[in-house]
Amino acid sequence: MTRRSISKRAAVVTATALVTLGTVGTIAATAGPEHAAKPTKTQIAGLFDTWNKALRTGDSDKVADLYARDATLLPTVSNEVRTDRAGIVDYFDHFLANKPVGTKIETIVNVLDSNSAIDTGVYEFTLTDHDTGRKRVVEARYTYTYEKIDGKWKIVNHHSSVMPEKK
Repeated sequence: MTRRSISKRAAVVTATALVTLGTVGTIAATAGPEHAAKPTKTQIAGLFDTWNKALRTGDSDKVADLYARDATLLPTVSNEVRTDRAGIVDYFDHFLANKPVGTKIETIVNVLDSNSAIDTGVYEFTLTDHDTGRKRVVEARYTYTYEKIDGKWKIVNHHSSVMPEKK
């Protein structure tokens, strides 16, 4: 083999390797989580049911487990913004004492991509006074912003406020 044919063969091998790597890289890139199938609006709306069931356990840690580590909670019946797990647990320690049962009245879901979605609308909670046993219904507007973190849907932002005309 001549020096020229060896150089030509090396160039062909190098080009083939680059094309192969490029193809594998493209396949890997399109197979990544950002290209996973988008969830349906029904699946995202159903995340509320998981959250509502966690409320019914009466365990504020189970509820807080549904939130991302750095989630923000703007709660319904507290003026304090919660920005860490301890604050979220503290809020639910107090809120769960009222045995809340939530029901969605209106739901609008926006699936942003395979890893993020927003569920917004109106819900109501039946709350039971832990001293008197008296029940009251609180109607509120809500927004849950979800992200898929380590394969699980987590609440990264939750805003809930009493309807202004119901105060």
